[in-house]
Amino acid sequence: MEKQGLILVLDNIRSRENVGSIFRTADAAGVSKIYLSGITPIPPHEKISKTALGAENVVPWEHVAQSWRLVEKLKKSGHIVVALEQSGDSKNIFDFKPGFPLALIVGNEVNGVNKNLFKYCDHILEIPMLGQKESLNVSVATGIALFEIINK
Repeated sequence: MEKQGLILVLDNIRSRENVGSIFRTADAAGVSKIYLSGITPIPPHEKISKTALGAENVVPWEHVAQSWRLVEKLKKSGHIVVALEQSGDSKNIFDFKPGFPLALIVGNEVNGVNKNLFKYCDHILEIPMLGQKESLNVSVATGIALFEIINK
């Protein structure tokens, strides 16, 4: 599968294990670049490597201090900007018809995507929850979203 201009923005992820898992999934999904923003841990680190299994060395990445500056820049360069977050304005990801280039923002394990980023987003998407829990682990949710986007 050819890379389609799919960028991933990790907005203040706390867990190194989640970052490593996201790197591994991003590699499998053909993500062209990962931006690690704010407090998101960066490679090299043994906990990232343990779950990434080397994907942190093959998927291009860059650390940025502020997500909003990056997202504003991506928007101006023609990227469709999508946040994966539950909100009053969220739409079901399974109904989403993506265009490319696309930047997917995933957020902090407790607080989610910073709400200040929503003004830059073309879409806010959520994964419908059918059970009693209201959310998924960020690395699991990222995997579902990436493969839903690339398989449309």
